[in-house]
Amino acid sequence: MFHFPTLARPALLPRSILVAAAIALTACGGGDNKSDGDVTVPPPIAAAGDLKSAALLNTITPAQITEALAKDASKVQGIVPRYSVTSYRLEYLTSDAQGREVRASGLVSVPVKALGAKSPVLGYQHGTIFTSAEAPSNNAVGSEVAVVMASLGYIVVAPDYVGYGVSKGVAHPYLLSGPTAAATLDMLTAARTWRGQGNAADNGQLFLTGYSEGGYATMAAHRTLQAGTAPERQALRMVVVGAGPYNVQATLDGLVNVVRDREPVLGALINPGFLRYLGGSVQREVRRALLKALLPDEADVTFDNQFIDNFLADDVQAVARVSSVHDWKPQVPVRLYHGRDDITVPYGSSVTTLQAMRAQGTGDLVTLTDCTAVPSSHIGCVPPFINFMLGQLAPLAQDL
Repeated sequence: MFHFPTLARPALLPRSILVAAAIALTACGGGDNKSDGDVTVPPPIAAAGDLKSAALLNTITPAQITEALAKDASKVQGIVPRYSVTSYRLEYLTSDAQGREVRASGLVSVPVKALGAKSPVLGYQHGTIFTSAEAPSNNAVGSEVAVVMASLGYIVVAPDYVGYGVSKGVAHPYLLSGPTAAATLDMLTAARTWRGQGNAADNGQLFLTGYSEGGYATMAAHRTLQAGTAPERQALRMVVVGAGPYNVQATLDGLVNVVRDREPVLGALINPGFLRYLGGSVQREVRRALLKALLPDEADVTFDNQFIDNFLADDVQAVARVSSVHDWKPQVPVRLYHGRDDITVPYGSSVTTLQAMRAQGTGDLVTLTDCTAVPSSHIGCVPPFINFMLGQLAPLAQDL
């Protein structure tokens, strides 16, 4: 994943293939909508995106970033920082899974350029994490992806997501497209307000990116942004996402067979189409096992369980309506990236996303690039994805 805590920690994966299943379940999102106007999201709160506070965190030099990356080459490779980076924690208002107002936080990392120099804005959505300490605004260090991207000349806006940072204790709306999109877009709104107060100058360009759950969050935000009228809609130039469970049903279809192979007893119970017929005690055991696999011992955040409950109820329509984000028609370029050896989020999620979007008439506006790492696993494709993303943005991004 991209900051890329958790999934970048190999020790978590061998615990059970259900970790992969649960993470992939949570990494998918959004809706089987056939038009931009059909996006299902909770009603926006009146104060959505209101900036409540901003706090200076630190300034990190290119030498410090280079040193940090040398110690952890698993995240970012082959990048040479150009600018010092000053980072800030923003607090803003957004909504939780029930549409209730919540105060959330995020990181804005700004390249230190000459007075008056402008920069493109890069919205970066992080992958799945299980501790609030790993959230971007709590981790503005030299190896943090948001900081690294800012050192290349982007103003990077990175939401912590609801459930992390200042909103720790509120359930994280895992793989729920509406609140996920809201936290991402409301952070962009708050960051725009903050920039307008004379804190940084943007050049009118916006790019969105993320990997794994971050890819899902990016796709959910893009779909909602396109359906609305926020200024960011006109600023958006390109979206680059990697290994996201955009099509939740395809993700589950691919993972059930893996679960059966690795966990035959539990796999015999996880049979889509028949889960709703399980007895209450058995269904609770399946639910408990999934949640236990999802949340490692060191987790200090809570997750909204709606995505699991819909799965256990065999409610395919609910999964499509509140989680999947693959079947709609983008109006700006979308670059998908995925590894064929990925068992955490099956490759089929990206394939079916490409097919669905092209069936809507996007043509080559949406493309899928295969990760060439060997093996092309979920974790193994993280560094190549970052380089791929930067290569896609480079011809379009100005004022770097």
